[in-house]
Amino acid sequence: MKESKMTYDIEDMPPLGKSIVLAFQHLFAMFGATILVPILVNAAAGEEVLTIPVALVTSGIGTLIYILCTKAKSPVYLGSSFAFIVPIAAAYTKAGIGGAMTGIMAVGLLYVVVAILIRLIGKDWLEKLLPAVVIGPMIMIIGLGLAPSAISQIGLAEGTAFDWKVLFVAVVSFLVTAFVMTKAKGFFRIIPFLIGILAGYIVSVILGMVDFQPVLDAKFFAVPKFVVPFHDYKIEFAALITILPVALVTLCEHIGDHTSLSNIIGRDLIKEPGLDRTLLGDGLATFVAGLLGGPANTTYGENTSVVGMTKVASVKVIGMAACFAIVIGFLGKFTAIVSTIPNAVLGGVSLLLYGFIAVNGLKVLIKNRVNFEESKNVVVASSMLVIGLGGAAVSIVSGDLSLTISGMSLAAIVGIILNIIIRSEEDERNRLLADEGRYQQLKEEIKKEVLHELKKDNFKENIHHTMKKEGKRKDA
Repeated sequence: MKESKMTYDIEDMPPLGKSIVLAFQHLFAMFGATILVPILVNAAAGEEVLTIPVALVTSGIGTLIYILCTKAKSPVYLGSSFAFIVPIAAAYTKAGIGGAMTGIMAVGLLYVVVAILIRLIGKDWLEKLLPAVVIGPMIMIIGLGLAPSAISQIGLAEGTAFDWKVLFVAVVSFLVTAFVMTKAKGFFRIIPFLIGILAGYIVSVILGMVDFQPVLDAKFFAVPKFVVPFHDYKIEFAALITILPVALVTLCEHIGDHTSLSNIIGRDLIKEPGLDRTLLGDGLATFVAGLLGGPANTTYGENTSVVGMTKVASVKVIGMAACFAIVIGFLGKFTAIVSTIPNAVLGGVSLLLYGFIAVNGLKVLIKNRVNFEESKNVVVASSMLVIGLGGAAVSIVSGDLSLTISGMSLAAIVGIILNIIIRSEEDERNRLLADEGRYQQLKEEIKKEVLHELKKDNFKENIHHTMKKEGKRKDA
């Protein structure tokens, strides 16, 4: 791997003033996406499931946990994961806040289990279980599955009365986001969604669509509404299958982000601090988030972009940004302002955001050169897309126990099974090559063993011959 000349490397600490500015830059990079997750989950569920202050606080705490687990050797920021928006809303609908938070904590524990397995037996098994042909469609289903929510928010769903203000605000939010994403330079280019929301919000205020009363009523400092098990809810496993399969997607996202960051900073993070440590940090961060009532965490590509653009890989700067996020979570007025953002603004931004998620799934297929001339790949991908987007569900009822697997969860399970049981021509070629490699290795081992034995025999003969000579000399 090529060495990347960083202005400030992982172990470095920039001057205090510069560190504060750089930390706020990381905070802004993660901010738009992190606060958007609870907003969208609540919109999808129709009730308050997550809160922005808790999302910010758990994001900061999670990042500090990650830094601790990786021995401060990986400049990664953890924020709210978009992959869990629909599953969390579905889990809440099925089993309440207990079902949603139990699922998030289970995801964190699954990460920890995978980290332990990687520590013990390596990571090859994970790559075989989750190849690109499975991961790509899973990511696409996440984005496309959210599409109806965005259409509803901008007032274009079937049966919705037309409101020109709602549509106008949505169009402004959409166009500004698209313009910034394609035309902006430097720092602004990595926060297009935040700028789009700000532009849409200003237009909403001008059109009289925003009620500022909640802001006036809010306190300047307020303790976030943490939700903890056994105090606010009971552990509920009924909706576990709704959330847990999504961890398969975010596991691959985790590996991809760390590989990308490794190329930027010129250090192989998969080896040092190691994938086992990075997954452990991510898993414990997600578990703690669920424990406090926050969304699942994930590595943020936005912050990876900041590292690449600024050439600042200082983990101390990342840690400072995490501390700032925790502090902001306790600012009540700020949270109240965010809560007044109209759905039309979020819908306009989400048109791009959800499509962006789906396109990322397509990019996974392209980047890994998945060959759709292979019938196996067509079967796996097409089956997953139809099942995930078609509303398929399997319900198992036994007495009082009821288990429903639907949407992306069902698609993920079907995709993994099909990928394992169907063998393509490429699989057969790889198997034959592997067999040939094992044959050659065995042949070399036998050859070495035979040569070793021959050398031992020659050695014995030489000793025997020498002893004979010595005996003749003594007789003489």
